[in-house]
Amino acid sequence: MINNKHKDRLFSYLFGSEENKKWTLSLYNAVNHSSYSDPEAIRITTMSDVLYMGMKNDISFILENSVSLYEQQSTYNPNMALRGFMYAARFYDKYVHEHKLNIYGTELITLPVPRLVVFYNGIDEIDDTVLELKDAFRPSVESDISARVRMININYGKNKELLDACRPLSEYAWLIDRIREYKKDMRIEDAVDRALNEMPQEYEIRPFLMGNRAEVKQMCITEYNEAETMQMFKAEGRKEGKLEIIIQLIHNGLITLEAGAEQLHMAMTDLEKYL
Repeated sequence: MINNKHKDRLFSYLFGSEENKKWTLSLYNAVNHSSYSDPEAIRITTMSDVLYMGMKNDISFILENSVSLYEQQSTYNPNMALRGFMYAARFYDKYVHEHKLNIYGTELITLPVPRLVVFYNGIDEIDDTVLELKDAFRPSVESDISARVRMININYGKNKELLDACRPLSEYAWLIDRIREYKKDMRIEDAVDRALNEMPQEYEIRPFLMGNRAEVKQMCITEYNEAETMQMFKAEGRKEGKLEIIIQLIHNGLITLEAGAEQLHMAMTDLEKYL
């Protein structure tokens, strides 16, 4: 059954779990042009099942003196700098309490350096870019707060250097590309099955996906339904009746509560009241 509040994305299932930290490390090295070799040096800090302001971070982990906050998005969201800032604030609040740091003391405390990245794999042609919090402030004047998020296009055929540097990411991109291609001529359920069946035997992520096939299939279907729904609203510009449609989709298990709240630009707690 679909978790109607939040459903882990396949991306976070592959790159944000304890059992797949070697792939997390591979992704980190590819993004940061580093060469760390010990997956056990990674400490996963994703706030599992904890929602902050109606949002949930996809992947969070600490490696040496940095904390990486990763998001996978299939639709362009210009507010990711603000969301990244809020994720980081929630992380540091938890970090300070866990390490019993005295923020009122006379000594400067040391914090992990934040690295905010959005991995985009939607159908719109969007180039790599940097989203900055300052762009949200009006009028445009110098701000005392800053945050920036790197947005990287990871669609199959894009950013070849990055995908070549992280084999699991390249294989993930191939899978999403195949599902989209097959969906043109068949149901999403059949498209996912065909893509999984045709995944090359030598792919590193194949044994993991096949061993968790039911969960992987459900994630792919849920993500596709959410992305398709958001594209529909974007194309048709629907406003009237949007809330009712979103509620029906959630009740039918086609999208999650989280995706519905994001589409309606409201907190999950507010949408829950309507449900």
